[in-house]
Amino acid sequence: MDLLTILLLIPGITLVLLFLARGQQTVRKIAMAGGAIQLLYTIFLAYCFIQEKMTAGNISGLLFTDSFNWFEPLNINFSYGIDGISLLMILLTALVVFSGILVSGNIREQSKEFYVLLTLLGFGAYGFFIATDLFMLFFFLEIAVIPKYLLIGIWGSGAHEKNAMKLALMLMGGSALVFIGIVMLYFFNGDVSGHFTWNLQELAQTHLPVYYQRPLYLLTFIGFGVFTALFPFHSWAPDGHSSAPTAASMFLAGVSMKLGGYGCLRVATFLFPEAADELSWIFIILASTAILYGAIVTLKQKDLKYMNAFSSVSHCGFVILGIAMLTRTAITGAVMQMVSHGVMTALFFGVIGMIYQRTHTRQISELGGVLYQAPFIGSAFLIAGLCSLGLPGMSGFVSEMTIFVGSWERAGIFYRIATLIACSSIVITAVYILRAVGSVIWGEVRNKAVKSMTDATPSERLASVLLIAAIFLIGTCPFWVIRLIDSDSLVIAQRLLTQAFQY
Repeated sequence: MDLLTILLLIPGITLVLLFLARGQQTVRKIAMAGGAIQLLYTIFLAYCFIQEKMTAGNISGLLFTDSFNWFEPLNINFSYGIDGISLLMILLTALVVFSGILVSGNIREQSKEFYVLLTLLGFGAYGFFIATDLFMLFFFLEIAVIPKYLLIGIWGSGAHEKNAMKLALMLMGGSALVFIGIVMLYFFNGDVSGHFTWNLQELAQTHLPVYYQRPLYLLTFIGFGVFTALFPFHSWAPDGHSSAPTAASMFLAGVSMKLGGYGCLRVATFLFPEAADELSWIFIILASTAILYGAIVTLKQKDLKYMNAFSSVSHCGFVILGIAMLTRTAITGAVMQMVSHGVMTALFFGVIGMIYQRTHTRQISELGGVLYQAPFIGSAFLIAGLCSLGLPGMSGFVSEMTIFVGSWERAGIFYRIATLIACSSIVITAVYILRAVGSVIWGEVRNKAVKSMTDATPSERLASVLLIAAIFLIGTCPFWVIRLIDSDSLVIAQRLLTQAFQY
């Protein structure tokens, strides 16, 4: 049995055990054990990947590949493999899922169903990131939609049913665009090459005429872009986050929004390089708008979850900007930003959930003095905030700076202006983050619940420490991340250079 099959089997077995379990405590222990095993196994997978790269000299390309026929009449195969980019996404997924389970000790009603859906989300994300068959990639993408709807609709707060429906409809709309795009690609590729296939590597060998590439690029980039809160299709994210339970918010921002960024890079940009070179200016405009708009709107937010949600719209705009700039450095920065934002926002939503659970409010004006009453929670909130505003030494700084440098590398006044607009958001981010930090963790205690609030539980501390460790590891030792993805970013950039022959 190969390494990637085991990766899918671990959450699969966890799901079976959860279904068979009886008793709330037993269910939680199984979920925690399954999440811990997934995280440890992905670390082992990373070790094997690095060893294979070193011993076999495979500096780029997919490793641990295999393929099984799934539906022969349509040439659908369960083919899979990973490179450095997908490995980082897998590590991120395991970390966020385990952390989400750890902070969900307050789930009392229908806890089995809750942990089943959370584990299923992780299963879908793993399958998405390892799939090299477009149909199977789409299949796993859909697995990650329905559980989010149920998690928000059942365990959410506020207008959770309305917001869950809005999220599901928006994401299904994005999925529909992706599906139309990959089906058209299947038939266009057959017309051009005489070979009908869904395989990413085989599709990359066919040079589609640019008039085929244009609609496919727009369909797939916009479709996947909806998942990463591409402006103006971002409105599902703040409403979904505001109603989602803590673990669902952590997954939604930490992993789910990265499915879209990964798809924009791996499918839209990689497979349609000439159209990307010709039409990427559209998404540079949208990304720059999202970065500035998200930051400005965040300034006006009084609810902590809405603040972090609109901040995520802005931060995910950096991902789109890096991908659309089409330079090697910018693409590397976009991948780093996906990981950095995933870890940072998972920590932020986790800490906000801890505060809300104890004080029953997320209103910034009603909080204050959290650091004095709950030092660990206050410190974790401060670290998440400083990472969000891009403090040197943390992951947010290195990822955003890499995107800025890569964006500036692309010559032309249009691209330079877009880069400057993106850079200007740093000032606005600093304003709303420092204001929130000052109001929430310092200052006068304005809520009676804060005076009696308890500090983080052991499981909440473990989740926070894991996420904080990842933030500082990436921020202080970024080269291990760069070495993992740099050769794969080079492959994408060289394909763009060869096909679009512009830079």
